[in-house]
Parts: sequence; C-alpha cells; structure tokens
Amino acid sequence: MAVTAEAAGALLGVYKQPDFRIVKGEGAWLWDDHGRRYLDFTMGIAVNALGHASPVVTGAVREALDSGLIHTSNLFRTGPGEELAEALVSHSFPGSVFFCNSGAEANEAAFKFARRWAGTTGDSGRHEFVAFRGAFHGRLFGTLAATDRPSYQEPFLPLMPGVRFAEAENLESVRSVVSERTAAVIIEPIQGEGGIRSVSASFLSQLRAFCDEIGAALIFDEIQCGLGRTGHLFAFQEAGITPDILTLAKPLGGGFPMGAVIMAPHIAETLHPGDHGTTFGGGPLVSSVALAVLRTITGPGFLETVRARAAYLDAGLQRIAREHTEVTGVRGRGLIRGLALAGPVADVVGAARERGLLLVGAGADVVRFLPPLNVTEEEVDIALDAFIDALPSVKATPA
Repeated sequence: MAVTAEAAGALLGVYKQPDFRIVKGEGAWLWDDHGRRYLDFTMGIAVNALGHASPVVTGAVREALDSGLIHTSNLFRTGPGEELAEALVSHSFPGSVFFCNSGAEANEAAFKFARRWAGTTGDSGRHEFVAFRGAFHGRLFGTLAATDRPSYQEPFLPLMPGVRFAEAENLESVRSVVSERTAAVIIEPIQGEGGIRSVSASFLSQLRAFCDEIGAALIFDEIQCGLGRTGHLFAFQEAGITPDILTLAKPLGGGFPMGAVIMAPHIAETLHPGDHGTTFGGGPLVSSVALAVLRTITGPGFLETVRARAAYLDAGLQRIAREHTEVTGVRGRGLIRGLALAGPVADVVGAARERGLLLVGAGADVVRFLPPLNVTEEEVDIALDAFIDALPSVKATPA
C-alpha cells in the first residue's frame, strides 16, 4: 500500500526515520516496501530477543487468541500473569512482581515502591534518589529526572526533584551525594543509551554493601541488558549480588509492550491495594507470550549458545578495532555491544543502512550491535562485512 504524505505527516515526528516503510520481518531480517532486505542488528532496540516472526511468539499468540482472553483488566485473576510472575521470581530472587507496559513505567513504579518502602522506616523525609552519569531510565517525569541527558530534560523542566548523580566505578562519588533523605540508588549494569558502558562486578558489589550500610534500596535497571542479552539471564547474577528491586521490559514481551518490576519481600510487604495500578499490565495475551519467551531463554542450552555467539561477535569486533582507526574502542558484553568511533555515529549508521545493515547509535559516537539472541555466525559475518564497508563514512571529530 502506498504511503501518502498525509498519512506520514499524521504521526508525531519524535523520531528521525528513513523514507521507506518496513513491511515484513523474519528471523534477523526485515524487508521494506520496495522489496529490499536488511539485516536487523537493532531488534527494535533489544526488544525482539528471538528475532522477527519467531515461532515461539506467534505460537503463543495463536494459543492465547484461541483461549478468547485478550484483556480482562486487573480486576480479575487470570492464569498467564500469575504463571509468569512465578517463573520470574523463581529465576531471579524471592519476592513479588508488578507488571506494566514499558521500561519507563517499570522504573516509575520502582521509584514509587522505593519511596513507599522508605516511608515505612519512620523517616518520612527519605524521598531522594541517586543515579549515575550516563544513565538513561526513561522519558517520563520521574525517569527523565534520573536520566543524565540535559538536552532531553531542559524542554520539560521542572522535573521530579531529589535526584542526584554520581560517577560509576567511584564509591566516594556516591558517598558524596547521598544523605539522610536518600531512598534508593538506581543503576544499569550496562548503560545502554549512555554508550554501552559496562559497570564492573566489583563496583556493583561495593554499591550493594553501601546501600545496606546506609539503609537505601538498590534498584537494578536491566530493561535493555537483562533477559539473556549478556549471556546470563540477568546481569546482576554475574556480579553475585541481588538488588532490592529489578526492572525489566524490552525483550520480556517478545515484541509486545510489557514491563515488570521484581521486588524483594521487604519492599513488597509495604505496598497495599490502591498504592499503584495498571489497566493493561500483565494481561493474558502479553503474559502468555512473555512466558513462552522466558521459557525459551531459560531452556536447555539456550544461554550457552548465546555466549558462544557473543564470543564469535566479540572476536570480529576486536578484529575491526585493531585494523580500522575509525574505531577507538569495543564496549559491552554478550550480545549488547558497542563500538566507539572517532566521529559522529549518524554517518556510519546511515552508510550501513545503505549496505543492508540496520544499526542504532548509543550517544554521539558509539554504534550499538543488538542482534537477536539466536543470531547465527553467518549473520554475524554478514553484519561485520557490511559495517567494515560503511566505516570510511566516519568523519573524525576535530581534536
């Protein structure tokens, strides 16, 4: 179907999009309305964990539709949401789950839950949060306040007050911004939008101990790096610690909008009916899909294969960094990877698209590689070859 100027103009232009329209997807591939095929290493920004048109997802959708239950609201119990919550808890840590529709909503809920918990300690002034430089937690008023991106914040000031920023890998920086009003500390184990910057396990362990010391909740935002993308189900498991609150979204619904907050019992027990809510969160259709996705990722051998594919991708990225001066560094781990470039990322993303490879930036000078978790070595080779061909488009930033 042809796209009219009126139809294209009716959609609010909050994203810069190429002229073509995507009309079909299968596995790691997308097709546009001109019949051209693209290797997709964006996966909807780490959403389509099992690729496009995954039989796991489509099969779960058909089964859910056959049940006749798409939406009931949370006025009534349904099976899929309860089963999914039980599975998430069993694979993470004891506690309770709240479902919502996006990562920003999950983080907003986490802030509310942390404040509710902090209020029960007897100090009603504990309402502040500590976030980190380079953080991205969402675009709503609370999450935007905790997102270290002044250009995103300034048009919408004033935001939620009480957020202070520290430097990752620097516990003294954290100490310098906490106070008796600090309710929680929120951190991404791998900063996604902030440039695919990994936070060390040693710092995360220090942060866990420090939060215990000062009586603050520790929130892990694994919206982009969680659910298998690091090669482990959750990034916190690699650090050998457990947060008080864990937020999830992107890959959870397999392409359907879904977010989740997993909270330890001491947080959950402070929340009561009416403290928070959602109309659509954890509905039977999307929960059925998410449960199928989770069972696949946690199935026999799946994460081992993710780690093998990640090692193969890493070898290729390291080779590119050694052989091409346009690349100044390799970042991330698992299948959430970034290449730091000597110039703006937009040019190489555009050049890669012309060569049939879809990539997305992570800040001004880092390009992200977010393949499906079931990517093949052949697809990795195709992506790396296309990226190498696109590299000459990088225009070095003047010193």
